[in-house]
This record gives sequence, structure tokens and C-alpha cells, in this order.
Amino acid sequence: MLTLVVEDGTGKSDANSYASRATGDAYFEGRLNATAWTGATEANREIALVMATRTIDSLFRFHGWKRVETQALQWPRIEVPDVDLPGGQVPGLRWSGCTYLPEDKVPVAVVNAACELALALLAEDRSGDPEGAGLVSLGVTGAFSMVFDPTRPKPVVPRLGVGMLRRLGEYCGTGGGAVVLVRV
Repeated sequence: MLTLVVEDGTGKSDANSYASRATGDAYFEGRLNATAWTGATEANREIALVMATRTIDSLFRFHGWKRVETQALQWPRIEVPDVDLPGGQVPGLRWSGCTYLPEDKVPVAVVNAACELALALLAEDRSGDPEGAGLVSLGVTGAFSMVFDPTRPKPVVPRLGVGMLRRLGEYCGTGGGAVVLVRV
């Protein structure tokens, strides 16, 4: 049986989630279209949060560095610029006046993104095919057009989750944008 261990900002070596079930429940009180969450069992909610955390840690390259060498997850981190506060700056450029996110907390954006991804994982399996799979046709004559099969899986991380995390790092979940071309 899964034991949910929530990262509390100390850099736990056994943490497996950025959000607790209670945090997820509170988050979804203020979200429309959350029936996949509210209709799931408590055990499945926790499994979804763990899988969401694994996915975030696998598909994002965050700014800064892990706070503790032995921590299980990517957060907490040190020297992550807070671009929303005075003195915040473009990641990669550092100087003494830079404002950084707290080193002993998991940012709210990470917790919220884990909740959003957990919801998406409960709604459907998003871990199967690579992003961009399902190209049905590509046309160049006259005007450029691409047609995708709408029944194919959605991207692993929903756009809302990517948007929440974009200021903290880079999303690495997409390939090079290559598709197989077949001449007919």
C-alpha cells in the first residue's frame, strides 16, 4: 500500500509528493470541472499526486540546485530567482542584488501544478504515447495544414500545469517536434 510522504521544504529523503490529499481537496474546492478528483477514492487521489510529482520531476529542468544532496524530489531548491519580486531577474544571470525564492519551501506553483496534473491523470492515462503522436495528415499544397487524430492522448502535462511552472524552470517534455513523413 502506498504511503504518501509530502515534501515539507526540508529536503526529505523519502518524500514522494508535493501535495497532500488534504491540500488537493482544498485546491479543488476552488476549481471547476474537478469531478475526476472528487469522484476518485482517497487512495487513487494519493496515487495520482505521487504520479504527478514523478512526472513533474521527470519533465522539468528547474532553475537553481537541490537544497539537500539526499532529497528525493527536485524541490526544495536553492538560488531560484523570484522573477515576481523587485531584484528578481532572468534565470541564469546572478548577482548580489537578486531576490531568490525561499530555500525551505516548495513553491505554491509546484504544489498547484501537482494538483492539476493529478486531476488530469485521474481523468485519463496521459503517460502512454509521446506528445504530438497521432498526426493523420500533413499538407503543403496551397496552404500548410496539419490534421491530428482527436482521439489520441493529450500532452502528458496539461498547458495549465506547464504555465504554472514556466517561471521556475524549463519544460522538457516535448521532443524536437519531429514527425514521420510518408510520401504518397
